[in-house]
Amino acid sequence: MVGGGYVGLVSGACFAEFGADVAIVERDPKKLAALHDGRIPIYEPGLDALVSSNVASGRLTFGDDLGAAMENADAVFIAVGTPTRRGDGHADLTYVYAAAEEIARAARTDLLVVTKSTVPVGTGREVARILRQTRPDLTFDVASNPEFLREGNAIDDFMRPDRVIVGIDRSGPDGGSRAQSLIEQLYRPLTAIQAPIVLTDLETAELTKYAANAFLAMKVTFINEMADLCEKVGGNIHDVARGMGLDQRIGSRFLSPGPGYGGSCFPKDTRALTAIAQDAGAPTQLVEATVAINEARKTGMAERIITQAGGTLEGKTVGILGLTFKPDTDDMREAASLPILARLHDAGATLQVFDPEGMDAARSLLPDGVRYCEDALSAAQDADLVVVLTEWNMFRALDPLRLRDAMRGNVIADLRNIWSPDLMREAGFNYQSIGRP
Repeated sequence: MVGGGYVGLVSGACFAEFGADVAIVERDPKKLAALHDGRIPIYEPGLDALVSSNVASGRLTFGDDLGAAMENADAVFIAVGTPTRRGDGHADLTYVYAAAEEIARAARTDLLVVTKSTVPVGTGREVARILRQTRPDLTFDVASNPEFLREGNAIDDFMRPDRVIVGIDRSGPDGGSRAQSLIEQLYRPLTAIQAPIVLTDLETAELTKYAANAFLAMKVTFINEMADLCEKVGGNIHDVARGMGLDQRIGSRFLSPGPGYGGSCFPKDTRALTAIAQDAGAPTQLVEATVAINEARKTGMAERIITQAGGTLEGKTVGILGLTFKPDTDDMREAASLPILARLHDAGATLQVFDPEGMDAARSLLPDGVRYCEDALSAAQDADLVVVLTEWNMFRALDPLRLRDAMRGNVIADLRNIWSPDLMREAGFNYQSIGRP
């Protein structure tokens, strides 16, 4: 497994749990040292125990020597980052192509090379070209196996997936039969639970990942717009979402209103899909609109908070509950908190924040002068207003009266709808949520 980041580490640990011998190659010295010390460099519930048990069994190892890791390997997975390329929205494939060339140089025998990273259509063909050009003396099978892991639920998503998508290059001498056989062996534990394994071509597999994430991003954006409409006409977005979600054609997931989607996937993948489509001459106007609406929403939420505070934040203290883009992760990538807090800071607010997992990652991303607190009530202490940005369960359990006693003011901007409007108003709060009366 080339890459010990989120995808590589979770996938490698889960493959080891399936019974495979997995060697994860990680070149970041700090990450590698942490893994050798038994420390998990990312927060993912259950991952520490899974890694520990498989390291103890000898099925999971870590190192920085690709050649040593590939010794006796049947397959090599590429799980490196594909960040947004500056300027045009395309995915930066530098790390993917460098990994492919390094794999080819280190290979001692024929191999299956599988791209696990999220990559644009055509990447698998280019990986195949690099492998064969670098080592024409060997035969490389190539496949695309995109991940569909939700942060905070990644292990369950891998072990009990909705589906597994595998695109196989059928242009080789055996028509991809060896690649298919190896993939089926790796995922054999999933056939016992009848998880659908979809075998297709490289291009279809690559596009499926982007299409799925873009559709979910549109679903989030749609419910956010419906929440705005509810506020104008007196509707309740939770009832609207429930009424929609009970339709089996729609489903109930990703219908929770909020300050806009973030994370490592939706923002990057929607931008990449629009770039892919533009290059192909088939623009995805719905996805383009989704990207624009989501970006505007994050800054719009900051203006909403300022308005609720009386139009100014000069000299005021704002308590922030939650920083990460979602609960059960320490991931700050594209989190709605970043543009929102930057705007509140520029408006003159003193910010005191708490997040149970994300504060270390947030320190280099948030403005100077932010106070990092030890718990939620400390973040609310003497605050003129409190803003909920991440729906951690611990925030739902806060006693409204204790929160009220801690605060100097009484304004609550609940951007995740974690509390009952009636209960909060009974406790004396000037309480506003998203899309609810």
